[in-house]
Amino acid sequence: ARNPRWRPDGKAILFISSVFPGAMNDDDNKRLAKEKKDRKYKARVYDSFPVRNWDRWIDEMQTHVVVQELGDGAKPKDLLAGTKLEAEKGFGGRIGSGSDDIDATWSPDGSAVVFVATTDRTSAAFAETTIQLYRVNVSGGEPEPLTKENATFGRPTFSPDGKTLYAVYEPFGPNVYNLTRLAAIEGGKPRVLTASFDGSVGGFAIAPDSKTIYLTAEDAGHENVYKVSSSGGSVAMAVKATEGCFTNLAVPSKASTSALFLNWDSANHPPEIVRVDDPIGARGRKYLTDFNQDALAKIDMAPVQHFWFTSQGGKGKRIHNMYVTPPNFDPNKKYPLLVVMHGGPHSQWRDNWGLRWNYHLLAAPGYVVLLTNYTGSTGFGEKFAQDIQGDPFITPANEINEAADEAIKKFPFIDGSRQAAAGASYGGHLANWLEATTTRYKCLVAHAGSMNLESQWGSSDSIYSREKNAGGPPWEPTKTWAEQNPIRMAKNFKTPILVTVGENDFRVPLNQSLENWAALQRMKVPGRLIVFPEENHWILKGENGRFYYTELYAWLKKWL
Repeated sequence: ARNPRWRPDGKAILFISSVFPGAMNDDDNKRLAKEKKDRKYKARVYDSFPVRNWDRWIDEMQTHVVVQELGDGAKPKDLLAGTKLEAEKGFGGRIGSGSDDIDATWSPDGSAVVFVATTDRTSAAFAETTIQLYRVNVSGGEPEPLTKENATFGRPTFSPDGKTLYAVYEPFGPNVYNLTRLAAIEGGKPRVLTASFDGSVGGFAIAPDSKTIYLTAEDAGHENVYKVSSSGGSVAMAVKATEGCFTNLAVPSKASTSALFLNWDSANHPPEIVRVDDPIGARGRKYLTDFNQDALAKIDMAPVQHFWFTSQGGKGKRIHNMYVTPPNFDPNKKYPLLVVMHGGPHSQWRDNWGLRWNYHLLAAPGYVVLLTNYTGSTGFGEKFAQDIQGDPFITPANEINEAADEAIKKFPFIDGSRQAAAGASYGGHLANWLEATTTRYKCLVAHAGSMNLESQWGSSDSIYSREKNAGGPPWEPTKTWAEQNPIRMAKNFKTPILVTVGENDFRVPLNQSLENWAALQRMKVPGRLIVFPEENHWILKGENGRFYYTELYAWLKKWL
């Protein structure tokens, strides 16, 4: 049981759970689970795509919506069991790293549940898969579709007055990336409230009077809080994050005033819970938790610094950057430069607390860490993110190299003769592209990096977006397939590189790192390959993470 939601009257709980197809109740699930366990063979059988996601093989289990009354002896009721919807071949929730998820919410009177689901998952190899809104009565019956759009919907939420259903909404089109909008669902159609806002909605919450909606969105390394009228119109700044990011927005629906509760964190401060009242007065934000002060007081972590430049290789765009200095920083000394490239590509370097690439851990041995938000990054408008389509490496890499040049010119404490570059996921793809196209870096680091775009298309857990990005499938030799694929340029490999990968990574599968390693060994390039048999796309286990940073430090020290 997961993602619980109280019924408005407090007498029942809605949750989602993974069940066997055809199971009508919990006893059926137990019986089917035992039958599966007792089989004398083990095999995975598929009739369609996809077959994997992140770190798991997609199996026959379905995610259903379940209601648990709180009366004595009440049994859970599966609202989707036996419906035509769950029997559709392409039925499913939103594919997640551990299981499918279904966003679900109670209707205002508690008589029904609104949820999201897909029925066209089996089209994933050749088309976008949509996620639509549905409504099902708690008393039983077939779920009713509320939308039929070429789009994805998520996080359905009713206004406190019960009159309007809202959801986040991402329409599909020719572009791989599209902004996530906030929409009111009226007559089966989305009425977009943030149409004039060039930002992607992160989270949202509705004021008690149902007239104002608060939302979070990225902006140049930060995440701010904005507000918009329930009737639409301009989106106004509500709380600007001059440092760090606001996330996980919640607004109590029965409060007398609009009280905003959020997480706040920054690159040098782990998340805390804060409260902000609107209208925002002189008090600003109030910290409700203070878990980290004693530990933070013992660590020398400077805030991130920001700078911009106009890129030439990036076709005249203004490019945002952050940098972090090491502990005991002395501006009169010279420090090597570590260029770190974010994944995605549709994400951004943010002033936030992280584990995968913790800026201060990277800087700790004595490096200046440079974080560039290249073309394709989010938080700089829809077009900036879309401009990477058909140009996955050349422009972003040019901007990253220019950013390093700009930082060396701007900051005399950077030693331009000692540069290294590192990245994971799409950042690992870029590290491999730099291996193929430049010798400016003393060494490189690629975690979960693609080496061969064509073989990744065939072995990854998602393929259609890659086809759209390249302008066609691999057997149609578009310019992107032909000219922006590191394996085709392996004759240029010269830079020492550390290659790391999780064996259970299905997004950038192990074969990509093995192809990389084969090419590096063939070209006699100094390198080191580390495979984590228990890890997926991320390194999540504590001791594996400690070992990774130990190896990373040793690699950088060896070459810098």
